[in-house]
Amino acid sequence: MANPAWTHRTAVVFIPPAEVWPPIQAIRRVHDRQVQRWMPHITLLYPFAPRYELPKLMPALEAACAGLSPFEATLGTFRVFQHRSDRSTVWLAPEPREAFACLQAALQEAAPDYAHTSRFSGGFTPHLSVGQSGGVEQVNALVASLGETWTPLVFSASEISIIAREGNGPFEVVRTLSLGVPRAG
Repeated sequence: MANPAWTHRTAVVFIPPAEVWPPIQAIRRVHDRQVQRWMPHITLLYPFAPRYELPKLMPALEAACAGLSPFEATLGTFRVFQHRSDRSTVWLAPEPREAFACLQAALQEAAPDYAHTSRFSGGFTPHLSVGQSGGVEQVNALVASLGETWTPLVFSASEISIIAREGNGPFEVVRTLSLGVPRAG
């Protein structure tokens, strides 16, 4: 079989409920150069299939979601990916980590050609990026400052979203799949 097509214009993500966005977006507006491109999200599969391939993948993704139960999630702790000595990403660590890892693994099993997010040396790391920073001292100061005023956000994780964008526009939700809901028909 030929290698499947993939694109950076689609993704499978978990999007927190809109009611918990305000404090996340307040941080992102100041620190995240991608705030206009992406909504707050936890990447599950990215890059993903081109739009024309999505209908073929939907039955497997729906079945994967139907086999998982909704769960309570918390965004309470800031962490850092240090990319180089002068570049880092600040992120919120979603808990329970295991539930997000299980969700990602089920989706990856349903669409194994799009396993990019688990190919990092540490495997899949669920995270919600809130900004970029510089070196270790700068990012440590930023994380300490954010942590001083942060109130953990607790919400139900009950669905995932397929998102896509056209050209240089922002990502938009093109399909939502509920967890624990069997496919009709």
